Amino acid sequence: MKIITGGAGFIGSAICWNLNKQGITDIILVDENTGGSKQQNIAELKFTDYIDKDAFLKMVQKGAINYKVDSIYHMGACSSTTENNMEYLIENNVEYSKSLGKWCLSNNAKYIYASSAATYGNGENGFDDDIDTIPSLKPLNKYGLSKQMFDMWVIENKLLDKFTGLKYFNVFGPNESHKGDMRSMVNKAYDQIKQTGKLKLFRSLKPEYKDGEQLRDFIYVKDAVDMTVFFDPDTGAGKSSTGIFNIGSGTASTWLDAAGAVFKALGKEMQIEWIDIPDNIKDQYQYYSKANITKLRSAGYKNDVLKLEDSIKDYVEGYLMTGRFLGL
Repeated sequence: MKIITGGAGFIGSAICWNLNKQGITDIILVDENTGGSKQQNIAELKFTDYIDKDAFLKMVQKGAINYKVDSIYHMGACSSTTENNMEYLIENNVEYSKSLGKWCLSNNAKYIYASSAATYGNGENGFDDDIDTIPSLKPLNKYGLSKQMFDMWVIENKLLDKFTGLKYFNVFGPNESHKGDMRSMVNKAYDQIKQTGKLKLFRSLKPEYKDGEQLRDFIYVKDAVDMTVFFDPDTGAGKSSTGIFNIGSGTASTWLDAAGAVFKALGKEMQIEWIDIPDNIKDQYQYYSKANITKLRSAGYKNDVLKLEDSIKDYVEGYLMTGRFLGL
C-alpha cells in the first residue's frame, strides 16, 4: 500500500496518475474532505480509499493504520507563499510532517516528502541540494521558512539515510487549476490571453534584469512526478536513494520564454502589459532560480526533461483547451 497526502492536490494527484500508469492502484489518498474543484483531479484515477487529512493524522497518532504500507508520499501542506500565519504553517508544514516521518520510522515505510525551492530564498547561497549548504539558506517568505524548518529537523535528527526530501522548483501542468492565486504563471497566462488577448507581467525592479527577463526553473508536472516516483521503494530505479534532492529542469528560462510559448500554443501574437510588483511581495520576489540536478542524475535518474516550449504545448493543447485532467 502507498499513501499520498495532498492526494487530490496538484502534485499528489499527478503522483497517483503516474503510479496508475504503472498498474499500481493499491493507493490511499489523504486530503481535505471538502469536495470542490480538487475532486476533478482524481475523478479518473484509481485508488483504494480516500481519507480526510485530520482523520488520517489521528490514525497515525493512535497507531490505527491497519495496512502494510511501503511508502508515504507526503505532498500535503499549506502551499501558499503569501501565508503569514506562522503558527498555522508550523502546524501544517512542520508538525504534521514530523508525525508522519516518525510513523514511517516505526513502521519501516519509506518517507518521501515535499520540501521546496522556496527554501533557497534569493539564491545568494546558490541552488545546490548539498547538505552542507542547507543550514545557511535564507527563505524569503514564511512558507519557505516552514519547509526549511522541517529539512533542518531531518538533518539535525540524522534522518537523511531514512527520508527522501524533494525540493520542487516552479512546477506547472494539469491538475493545478484549483490552486487559485497559487496557480503557475502558465495557467494564469492561458486564462488572461483567452480573455483579453494579452498578458500582464511584472516589471523588474533590478537593473541587471530587464522586464520579463527574470529567470525561473520551470518544470512540467509530468517530469516532476517522474522524478518523484524514481525514489519509490517498490518500483523506482532510485529505491535505495535517500537524502534531499532538487526537482527541476536544470535550466533557467525567462518569463518571456514561458509567455511566448503560451501565445504560440494558442496561435496568437505576443502582447505584454507591464505592471508593478505588489508591495506585499516585493521583498519576497525571486529574480532567479535554477535547480542543480547533478545529485539526482548521480542517483541514477536518466530520463530527459521535456523542453519548456514542448511541455507548455502539451499542457495548453492537451489539457487547458480541452478541459481535461490527468487520467488513464
